Amino acid sequence: MKQGLSLRVSQHLALTPQLQQSIRLLQLSTLELSQEVEQMLDENPFLERTAEEAAREEFGLDAVDTPVPRDDGGETGESDFASAPSSSATTSTTETASTPDSDAPAAEIAEREPDWEGDGTVDMAPDDSEWGSDAPARQNNLGDDERADATELARSQESLQSFLHRQALSLRLNENDCAALRFLIESLNDDGYLEDSLPALASGLAGDDNDQFDELVHHFQVALGLLQSLEPAGVGARDLGECLGIQLRALASEDETEDEELIRKTAIAICKQPMELLARRDFKRLATLTRTNEELVRSALQIIARLEPKPGRRFVDVERNIVIPDVIVTKTGRGTNIKFRVMLNPEVMPRLRVHDIYAGALKAHKGEGSQALSQRLQEARWFIKNIQQRFDTILRVSNAIVERQKSYFVHGELAMRPLVLREIADELGLHESTISRVTTAKYMSTPFGTVELKYFFGSALGTETGGNASSTAVRALIKQFVSSESIKKPLSDSQISEMLKEQGIECARRTVAKYREALRIAPANLRKAL
Repeated sequence: MKQGLSLRVSQHLALTPQLQQSIRLLQLSTLELSQEVEQMLDENPFLERTAEEAAREEFGLDAVDTPVPRDDGGETGESDFASAPSSSATTSTTETASTPDSDAPAAEIAEREPDWEGDGTVDMAPDDSEWGSDAPARQNNLGDDERADATELARSQESLQSFLHRQALSLRLNENDCAALRFLIESLNDDGYLEDSLPALASGLAGDDNDQFDELVHHFQVALGLLQSLEPAGVGARDLGECLGIQLRALASEDETEDEELIRKTAIAICKQPMELLARRDFKRLATLTRTNEELVRSALQIIARLEPKPGRRFVDVERNIVIPDVIVTKTGRGTNIKFRVMLNPEVMPRLRVHDIYAGALKAHKGEGSQALSQRLQEARWFIKNIQQRFDTILRVSNAIVERQKSYFVHGELAMRPLVLREIADELGLHESTISRVTTAKYMSTPFGTVELKYFFGSALGTETGGNASSTAVRALIKQFVSSESIKKPLSDSQISEMLKEQGIECARRTVAKYREALRIAPANLRKAL
């Protein structure tokens, strides 16, 4: 085969490290972003926090931004982090009804977006004027003594084990019983239950020594009685029935009347029966098993309903349940002139900048060995820039969502419109995958509560008029139907489907069952009071 030289032109997509970091930061949640910032501050000496306002233009972001298309009518704010001198939050306003006589001026669009789907190549040679610039960041008007971070408060919460150990200190126990009690406390799960049996726990410690096994079982039995006498009531139970029974026995008091005592004892007897009967509210069967009447069983179930099935619930680390909104939407105006102000939450925006002294020292003493430090400086600058771009994109998508779902912000979830990722992507000139990253684990505070951005997206169901209804609105209707049903004759999925058809919504029985399960609503046979 003859060798030769030839030229060939081809195109390919290059994902630079900077673009990869931009994509990764975009899909992080608020808590994950906070952890990423802390890690970068520890690793990069050129990065530091600042309390000053950011000068975003110094990073040259206007050159890479693209205009945001918006509908006529209504005001749009700016996503420039330095636009509002009194706050680091970016805001925009959307009108729910636009009229030709509207006095509201149409603000020139200042929202910009990085080229997420370009060739990924970005100029890496900044000019010297960019050194020492700041990024937008967290701002809190409270004093230092009044600031309280939700994550830190969650971390400082006392655990169930610590709470029980503290109570155990007041008990006068010998060394063996004390050790057994401590072992049982540490064996509890997050709900406060003892999942393993006492023989299983003793077997794991004693091994093949039968004498030691019997002694351990005895100490564990004594310790279990002590554990179940501690607060919260019901801790140390092996199953739900035992947990409820412990709480019912703890309700006994000296001023308890005979009728109250009878109802409480009936409730204890019910808790000893199979829990399936309690879940089905089978009054007749429970009355037969407990040798009482249905009226007494109903009164007993009212007491049981007020008990706590998971005693350790309030001690579970709440940090994993913290929801911090990335975007805040507030309503202003009245009647047909209602507007919605879309604002980035200033509490979740890290305020960072390049360290002036270190950057100036590196600039003045460039030479051998400075290449690694220059790379770290460049990493710090790109990290700040990518955080700015992340919040820009979140605000743009939030504005588009509020514009499309204005009816929800006025009337609630029953007025939700069908919306898919493609519509927002086409409006903003982005890819669907980018919209998916933006709306995942990002939350918006609305007049109807804090919801994930993905909550506003739902498939469409046909209507008799030829229009479409959002699946979110249909789920809200199903929830409304079930909440107003008779407990003696609950609605079946077929009946709910017919009721939706009366509302003009075509929804099959299988679809109703799927939505009902998503709402965690039990089937009709389990909702029925026998």
